[in-house]
Amino acid sequence: MSNRTVIVEFLLLRLAESPMLLRLHATLFSFIYLMALLENLVIIVLTILDQHLHTPMYYFLRHLSFLDLCLISATVPKSIFNSVTLSDSISFLGCALQLFVVVLLTGSEIGILTAMSYDRYVAICCPLHYEAIMNRGFSVLLVTLSWLNGSALGILYSAGTFSLDFCGSNRIYQFFCDVPTLLKLSCSKEHVTINVSVAIGVCYAFSCLVCIVVSYVYIFSTVLTIPSRQNQPKAFSTCVPHLVVVSTFLVTGAVAYLKPVSDTSSIVDVLVSVFYSVAPPSLNPIIYCLRNRDIKSALRKVLWGSRISKVLK
Repeated sequence: MSNRTVIVEFLLLRLAESPMLLRLHATLFSFIYLMALLENLVIIVLTILDQHLHTPMYYFLRHLSFLDLCLISATVPKSIFNSVTLSDSISFLGCALQLFVVVLLTGSEIGILTAMSYDRYVAICCPLHYEAIMNRGFSVLLVTLSWLNGSALGILYSAGTFSLDFCGSNRIYQFFCDVPTLLKLSCSKEHVTINVSVAIGVCYAFSCLVCIVVSYVYIFSTVLTIPSRQNQPKAFSTCVPHLVVVSTFLVTGAVAYLKPVSDTSSIVDVLVSVFYSVAPPSLNPIIYCLRNRDIKSALRKVLWGSRISKVLK
């Protein structure tokens, strides 16, 4: 008998056994989640309201913030809820939906990060042709392709994973449903579908990485030839944060999906999953906007405008 008709739920990893530590985990994750929610919502609102931020760079940043908001919402609230209720369970359908959403969002985010690197390349290496190349239609096309690629990967990974038979333990050694840990629970001898899906995902991520690396080779080569020493730090300050985000995101994701899955969970596995599912949504707004004058200016306008309206009332 196929165990897919028997298993109606999975048990997620409990990050601690002590009720006090579980409450601490719930508090910490709640703080991270609320901060990420606030940071990304602020960026989305500012890039919509402020006309000066209606450029390709901030158009991509808006979509990145929306993806980050959805990504952290797909994993962290369930983990918080389980810690508060002392429950580990997630339904079979809920697990399949969570895996689909996580893969869709991470795949789309890789595409957006690639589009952002190309935008920086055009802005720095071809400034006179920037408006002609990075027009509205082309920006929308890049974002649409990112979402379509992410959706295709989400369908491939979720369909490939849940077409397998599951037997034995239903405990997932991870705080959310992920492909490597679910494969460990499968009793199917053939993993052709999911192997093909992983191969496609690796090729997609690798091609994006190549595009990003090539873009930054040209960017840094151009920046180093800038005569003015004052413009070099400005150019580097817009590119280095993006490179840090991309490197962290891709490296931790590659480690999580390509390394062999052990029978038990280790702190390293949990930290790796946190770095590609929880850290980016929390840190991206800070990395991209902490030193961004346009974002700071837009935020001051909104806050100053609200104060003036209160005074007038």
